[in-house]
Amino acid sequence: MIPNITRGAKMTGLVSYLAGPGRSNEHENPHVVAGHEAVLFAAPAGELSHSDAIELAHEIDTARVVFGTEVSYTNRRKMNAAIDDGTPRSVALADATSDRNVWHCSLSLNPDEGELSDATWGAIAADFMREMGFDDPYSPRAAARWVAIRHGKTTAGGDHIHIAASAVREDGTKVDTFNDFKRAQAACGTLEHAHGLVVLTSRENDRGTRGVKPAEAGVAARSGAAETARVRLERTVRACATASKTEGEFVRRLRAEKVLVRPRYDTGTAGKVVGYSVATTPTAAERAAGGKPVWFGGGRLAKDLTLPRLRDEWETTGTAQQDAAAEWSAARRGAAVTITTGRERTQLDAGLIERAAEDIDKWNTYLSSIPASDTAQWARAAGRTAGVFAAWSARTEPTPGPLAKAATALSRSAQIPAHQRITPDPDRRHAGGAALIVMQTALTARGGATANALLLRQMMRTMEAVADAERAAGNARQAHALVRVRERELTTLHTQLVRTSAADRGAVALAPDAAPRAVTARDGGRPDGVSAEAWEAARLTGLGNTSGASHRDGPAHAPTASSGDVADRTDRGARGVGEDHER
Repeated sequence: MIPNITRGAKMTGLVSYLAGPGRSNEHENPHVVAGHEAVLFAAPAGELSHSDAIELAHEIDTARVVFGTEVSYTNRRKMNAAIDDGTPRSVALADATSDRNVWHCSLSLNPDEGELSDATWGAIAADFMREMGFDDPYSPRAAARWVAIRHGKTTAGGDHIHIAASAVREDGTKVDTFNDFKRAQAACGTLEHAHGLVVLTSRENDRGTRGVKPAEAGVAARSGAAETARVRLERTVRACATASKTEGEFVRRLRAEKVLVRPRYDTGTAGKVVGYSVATTPTAAERAAGGKPVWFGGGRLAKDLTLPRLRDEWETTGTAQQDAAAEWSAARRGAAVTITTGRERTQLDAGLIERAAEDIDKWNTYLSSIPASDTAQWARAAGRTAGVFAAWSARTEPTPGPLAKAATALSRSAQIPAHQRITPDPDRRHAGGAALIVMQTALTARGGATANALLLRQMMRTMEAVADAERAAGNARQAHALVRVRERELTTLHTQLVRTSAADRGAVALAPDAAPRAVTARDGGRPDGVSAEAWEAARLTGLGNTSGASHRDGPAHAPTASSGDVADRTDRGARGVGEDHER
């Protein structure tokens, strides 16, 4: 069960909306299922009319009106952002402070959980408001008035209710709503067990992702965007972080992707960067309409994208730290990057995609050494793998596609409690080399489909390993989500790549299930002078032969020195990358 809390100033506006037709006539039979005793006394038994809604709102708002209690709320994030932009503190504080006497929370189920009865929803609402401290019969504090309204399913098809409550108690005192977001999550966890609902494992393990707010979804829908700015930024930041070797490179990559980025300095310590925020660059139309960037801190994007977590994966030499400080300063001032010859400026040869596949094959071997019980290392592995998919998506998908969906699914497995850190191990493997290659390679070159099919198959193996780890940890829902993306999205993409590869060579297309594991240098089956790409192409197009030779030994008619042009091209690309690009 998912809670979503908002605050407002007009109780009549909120209740009227909940009892009305909705923005798209999606509300059906709005009616009361629970509430404070005084509100229930005034509530009609059937469907709510507009006049009923106004009367209920006045009942809920009685204590605030009688006692004249003022409830204000300061949006600290908005205030700090304004101060960072140069607004005087007093002005920023006033602009970020508003009346918030209305407390609103929706409680939603996943569509696959079915529907609950009015009686069950009523019991859940009463228990929830007791857990949140609004109406606890066992507490000496006066209760605050509230009502729970049910009006059909969400746009996604999930059963849900809305709770409208006053932030003023019956004796005129204020309800303590401090930390109510976290308390609501804890309350939902308690109620899931108490009422036999599906238990959200990610909440139990404190591994949940940042949910998309309705307001963010609304902005995306009105602009025609396929996803919200936060989701797009998370994928971009993850891609840049995974492909980077140093912190300074990370900043430069973000700016190259047209992402606005600014550092957060430690209070009282000159020049020490302890965090960062990112925002999408407003379009010309948005700027003309007075629109301003909406900033998201790394931790608001995902728990594993905070600066301390990201630094665990980067070099921390003295030179790297000086480079990072200079790049953060340049980003804050809007100045040009300080280094124009970094790794991120190198255009890599398309032949290196097969190198990325070999890197991921080694990555998969490393993953097989991680114990199933080591959830922190598996979370790290999921995050790095998500970064490779995100980098690949950034270069090949104009709109979010299978690769983006895989990145999103894996990122959910990358979340661990904020207080838990992964012990750095200098000998552990990275997936950054593959992310670097897919982010900086021209993928339109001849033969690219074969190499990409090779890489995708290795990435699918990685996704399967993460799903197995989730299943072993008891996270069946997340394991199922990973398998679903792998089977529905990636398998289809792999089939397309194999068919394109076969068509390029005038061969019969084959389904991915018929293709064996990719041959890499460690298999020892590739003849000297033949690139892995050419060797795999021959294997893919030669599987129709019914010879007794094993797949591991390659096709009966393997490529010979005639494939040297591919090998030479790959070797030149590899030399251009150099050891500095190893992760």
